[in-house]
Amino acid sequence: MHCIAMGGDEGYLLNDPAFDDSDSYATASALAEAIKKIGEYDLVLTGRQEGEWDAGQVGSGIAELLGIPSVTTVGKIEVGDGKANVERVVGDGREVMEIGFPALLTISSEVGEPRYATLKGIMGAKKKPLTSWGSQDVSPAEAKNKILELYIPVHEGKCEFIEADSPEEAGTSLAAKLREIKVV
Repeated sequence: MHCIAMGGDEGYLLNDPAFDDSDSYATASALAEAIKKIGEYDLVLTGRQEGEWDAGQVGSGIAELLGIPSVTTVGKIEVGDGKANVERVVGDGREVMEIGFPALLTISSEVGEPRYATLKGIMGAKKKPLTSWGSQDVSPAEAKNKILELYIPVHEGKCEFIEADSPEEAGTSLAAKLREIKVV
């Protein structure tokens, strides 16, 4: 209902215990099937990462299952003339590209904050259609992965200063130390 209150015309909710414990593939499969069931589309927008595991695979998986092109981590979109000009956020800047429709874009937070739901929008959302589908409407796919453990790895760093009377002696000592620990 929140998305409808923010300006959406209608909403669809996949709500069934059969969708619980889905991995990225099963989630993408259910959403792709729902999108096909809704009908024709030009542009599918998803978040950059899903909420549970932050794998960032669902959006690309949906595009693959729908057989449409996709661009990930989109930070800016301009739509017009049957195509979208997008800026993709990359580690050291942005990639600018053009993509035709139909297409799927995974949206990064760099796009900006979503609009706030106004009181009028919240009240109006109650009058707009919200379709709820269960496993009888959208077939849940079997998860292909099972997460056994989720943890933050511990990275330990060690630092050793090499003291020497000259740069040549420091270089020789460094090379000897690197051979000793089998880095070179």
